[in-house]
Amino acid sequence: MFKRFSYRRRLFFYFFSIFLSFTIIILIFQYAREKQYRVSQLDNTLKIITETTHKFIENNDIYPNNLHKIDSLIKIIPQPDLRITIISNDGKVYYDNFVDDVEKMENHLNRPEVEGSVNNNYGTSIRKSTTTGQEYYYYSQSYNQYYIRTAVVYNIAIKNLLKAEHLFLLFIVFIFLIIWLIINFLTQKFGESITRLKEFVIRVRKNEPFETDYQFPRDELGTISNEIFNIYKQLVSTKNSLALEKEKLFNHLYVLNEGVAFFSNQKEKTLTNSHFIKYLNLISNQLIIEPEDFFKIDEFKPLIDFINQQIENTPHPKSGNLPRQEYLLNKSGKYFKIQCIIFHDKSFEIIITDITKLEKNRRIKQQMTSNIAHELKTPITSIKGFLETIINDPDIDKNTREHFIQRANAQASRLTDLINDIAILNKIEETGSYFVFNKLKINNLLDEILEEHHSLLEEKHMQVETDIDADVNVYGNESLISSIFRNLMGNSLNYAGNESKIEIKVYNDDDNYYYFSFSDNGIGIPDEHLPRIFERFYRIDSGRSRKLGGTGLGLAIVKNAVNLHKGEITVKNKPGGGVEFLFSLPKN
Repeated sequence: MFKRFSYRRRLFFYFFSIFLSFTIIILIFQYAREKQYRVSQLDNTLKIITETTHKFIENNDIYPNNLHKIDSLIKIIPQPDLRITIISNDGKVYYDNFVDDVEKMENHLNRPEVEGSVNNNYGTSIRKSTTTGQEYYYYSQSYNQYYIRTAVVYNIAIKNLLKAEHLFLLFIVFIFLIIWLIINFLTQKFGESITRLKEFVIRVRKNEPFETDYQFPRDELGTISNEIFNIYKQLVSTKNSLALEKEKLFNHLYVLNEGVAFFSNQKEKTLTNSHFIKYLNLISNQLIIEPEDFFKIDEFKPLIDFINQQIENTPHPKSGNLPRQEYLLNKSGKYFKIQCIIFHDKSFEIIITDITKLEKNRRIKQQMTSNIAHELKTPITSIKGFLETIINDPDIDKNTREHFIQRANAQASRLTDLINDIAILNKIEETGSYFVFNKLKINNLLDEILEEHHSLLEEKHMQVETDIDADVNVYGNESLISSIFRNLMGNSLNYAGNESKIEIKVYNDDDNYYYFSFSDNGIGIPDEHLPRIFERFYRIDSGRSRKLGGTGLGLAIVKNAVNLHKGEITVKNKPGGGVEFLFSLPKN
């Protein structure tokens, strides 16, 4: 029940209890002291009367026979209801002004006040007299031959005399009230700081909003509370900043293509993204849902051994010199770069990067470089051979010289075409996003291409039919769109055969794409070669292709150009003979 009180009330109760206890002790002490003082006053009065009586007896030599003369002394003593008793050393009463026949009185040696005066200078008691039946305050003092006992009737006057002064009690009560008000004020001020600090802590714990200018009383505790509040505001600000940075980190991790996971030095996950789990499943060929399963996969054993060694057997790394390891992992035709960094507290980060595309591009470029070297070697060797023949044989006849020069020029043209095609492919792959896209009218582009190949078409007796509406516009790069149709046209001119027919049409469209068909009715392509005809430098008949001047890059340029425009391209043999290319180009 007491715990339910507010801190201020409990604090007030503590101080009030202490002060009340102190006040009660002071009152008891002062009351006893005051009463003792008044009793001492009465004792002194009775002692004076006793001494006076003793001197009266000695001076008048009236003991033990003429003690009745004491009556005259009592008359002149200004003490009302005064009783004087003379008792011998053996307890016999010789005189008592309240009793007419003292002979009948009992022996008084065992009376408390008389017994008290035997061992001390005097004895006192408050009791009821067995002789008179009244209550007295007795005072007894021993002398050589007798005891003199004086007493006053213990009435209201004597009782009031012996009571402590009430004025002091009133003064104490007054002081008590003032101190009570002071304690109440101080505990209220002190309790206000505690209460506001308590409210602040409860709001913080419940994550409830509070005033940004939360103020505490202007005292020492208030100053401490204000400092705590300011520190908390700084912590909140730091926490919000960290939360924002953490959110940025989370968002960054989830947009990364890399699989990233952070682990504690106990190999417990602290942070990871979805790509990490995805790559674990791809590499292990198992259903994995927990990042900690990384340490159970055999393919990561080199990295696991490295992590165990760093955690168990090496000292804490210094900042700026963090241990790391990486290696390349090939699994199911995919390539992954596995990296690990050990931090100074021996927590660590694991990064899995899918570099399949990069690795394949690297290998393609490596193969392409080899192919380019091989492709360049033939025309350069031919040109060099023709020129050396002309230089070494100045007397060669004119027709032969002309033939060699034409052959060298043809090889130079082939070399130029090869370099141009390589440049186009590299440009598509490396700077594809820099191509300018515009609305293009396909019929205009086809008219230009047909005009370029008009002579060759007539020479080979080949026909071209187009079925494309005048309003067909695609959104793309003019140079690349032209290269698509130009290379397909060149492919048909070179390999379809004389007197063949070429058809170009739009066979379908939707909201986003036009679907084109480019076909001929020539000799077609053997089925086993169809999957590879878009590869660079791939030739069905390398000797015939080189003889016809092909670079082996035309269809690779077509596919890359279509892909850059977010389209798709396929190829198939026509049932009646010939080959058909189906591809899509965007409307917008």
